[in-house]
Amino acid sequence: MKCLRLYPALLLLQLVGCMVGPKYQKPPVPVTPAYKEPPPDSFKESGEWNASHPNAAALRGNWWEIFGDSQLNALEEQVSVANQDLKIAEARFRQARTMVRYNRAAEFPTIGVAPNIQSLRYSPNEPYFPANVATSARGAFTLPFDLSYEVDLWGRIRRSVTAASEEAQATAADLETASLSLHAELAVDYFELRSADAQQRLLNATVDQYADMVKLTTDLLNGGAVPESDLVQAKTQLDTARVQGTDIGVMRAQYEHAIAILIGKPPAEFALVPSSLGLEPPVIPVGVPSQLLERRPDIAAGERRVGEANEGIGIARAAYYPSLVLSATGGVEGDTIGNWIAWPSRFWAVGPTMLEMLFDGGRRRATSEGALANYDATVANYRETTLVAFQEVEDNLAALRILEHEALQQREAVAEAERGVEIFTNRYRLGVDPYLQVVSAETIALQNERNEVDILRRRMDASVLLIKALGGGWDVSKLPQTRSMR
Repeated sequence: MKCLRLYPALLLLQLVGCMVGPKYQKPPVPVTPAYKEPPPDSFKESGEWNASHPNAAALRGNWWEIFGDSQLNALEEQVSVANQDLKIAEARFRQARTMVRYNRAAEFPTIGVAPNIQSLRYSPNEPYFPANVATSARGAFTLPFDLSYEVDLWGRIRRSVTAASEEAQATAADLETASLSLHAELAVDYFELRSADAQQRLLNATVDQYADMVKLTTDLLNGGAVPESDLVQAKTQLDTARVQGTDIGVMRAQYEHAIAILIGKPPAEFALVPSSLGLEPPVIPVGVPSQLLERRPDIAAGERRVGEANEGIGIARAAYYPSLVLSATGGVEGDTIGNWIAWPSRFWAVGPTMLEMLFDGGRRRATSEGALANYDATVANYRETTLVAFQEVEDNLAALRILEHEALQQREAVAEAERGVEIFTNRYRLGVDPYLQVVSAETIALQNERNEVDILRRRMDASVLLIKALGGGWDVSKLPQTRSMR
């Protein structure tokens, strides 16, 4: 009971203890006032985009809904509940959270009990033992309670709890990073698959068109208007288009299988009905570079681990100072079961112990230097993560801006190529030009039409990657608070 009365005093002693080691300050990172790459013209023309006051709400929550595709929305929802990689990341977070409670347990005393019943007989040859009791035997009945408490004089325990909390927050950010990456991967795979569907539809229409040209050339050959070589060219062109259409199936199947795995299903149990890529890249609020530091979960994870490494420096330095352990032992002990729990059988011992390492061969110094090196490496990793984040935003802003301009150019090229096919086909029917001119015009037209589909695919992919680079609407306020994990 006396020990319990001392506990408030022990807590007060711990609270007023020193904290050796550096106080944490967030390391500075290079940030520019604006991004180098300007946004696409479609962003500027939209009333939803503003360079200095972006509509950040557009990227909150289920960011994939910005594309307006119900099939994509349904698939993304399945990732959140069924993806196995996401379940792994969530389990890692729960594991890290338990370490906070594990380290916090050191703030409290430990109490143990070890009941012991044994029969004792002393050896008559034991040195300095009374001869008249040498042959006697007796029982020993013991019920001890042991209490041990380390006073956190130098902040080692408090820093351990803080470090565990920061690691748990970093792991929570890792979970968000994994979620963002998996959702973005599914969106990219989905647009790749829809692009394959669009390519397939284009090639199917081309095969029909080439089949009509084979029929026309056959009729002209039978009438003696064209040589047989024209028919050979027409059939070759038709067969080539069929091969290209068949080859698209390989890519589509692979993306369909990838989507199945992302939503936690075997490929044999999943299928998507072919559909065209009838979407345009949405307007994405970009904001300013300084906001990126608060919106990227991987940056938040890096910063939290810098704080954890800073706590490691303090923990290493605390090893240079003596530790104070308060211990108490009490219980009852008797030589028979009859007097085991009698009041005179009680015993107790209470007292502090000061422990100090006088010589360890440089172990503490090495540990301290290692903690400093780990801190420097963690800071460098944090800054590198930030720089890569800026690069990813710039890359995809540039891609969207350039591809938007390229898409306009490609539409003009497609229109001109289709007009060329019409002209050369009519001239061939009239016998003015050889069939080679038609083949050349149709080949150019097909290439331009496929390029148009591919540019749209790249624009959709760049939109997804830009959203991912911006953090998908996440911000550091969504990290679990330290108190909620204790």
